[in-house]
Amino acid sequence: MARRMRWQTDVRSVRRLHMRVLEAERILSGDALRADGLPVTNTTVGQRFDAWCAVLQEQLQDPALTATERQCLEHFAHVTRNMRPQLIQCYDLEHLPRTNNDMEGFIRSIKTRYRRISGRKNWNRYLLRYGRRVVYYEAQVRRNDSSSDIDARVRAVSPERWRTTRAEQQARQAEQLKQYRVRYRRQQFLAALEARWMEMPERTGLLP
Repeated sequence: MARRMRWQTDVRSVRRLHMRVLEAERILSGDALRADGLPVTNTTVGQRFDAWCAVLQEQLQDPALTATERQCLEHFAHVTRNMRPQLIQCYDLEHLPRTNNDMEGFIRSIKTRYRRISGRKNWNRYLLRYGRRVVYYEAQVRRNDSSSDIDARVRAVSPERWRTTRAEQQARQAEQLKQYRVRYRRQQFLAALEARWMEMPERTGLLP
């Protein structure tokens, strides 16, 4: 009997948590504001979301909360406090998506395409070798642009911007490669680093 009561309590807690998640989605999607006939902007969404978070913060003081509810609400409050400055920024920009679902789907399609071509499950080597250029290539393939269209866009880029962007990409790609070597090939990386230090000329002595 006691086990059944605990199970029923957990079910009710999960349902209440589910309703809170749905309410967060209504606010962030703008549906709650549209239902009230209000404009969906960064300001209005932020005000509605902050007010709702304040209500949840007050609910944390309720002694009737179950351990599961309290843990989930505390985690939500912690994450919200950390992400709040960048959380609500997309509503005033027409072409800025609210979620990154499309971007993640695009990245997944690149992985799938590489796996079908190479037969490999892991695409780290491909990404480390070519960097962000794989994304640019995939985007051009999807646009179905002709060679003349691509050449016209490339010619529109100034040499200074081209060199700056290329240097930035090379630096980031080198950093990713370094992180990969430190994590998966640490001994080889340290040995190569020591060899480079040994090849450096001796430094002059310190001045008195």
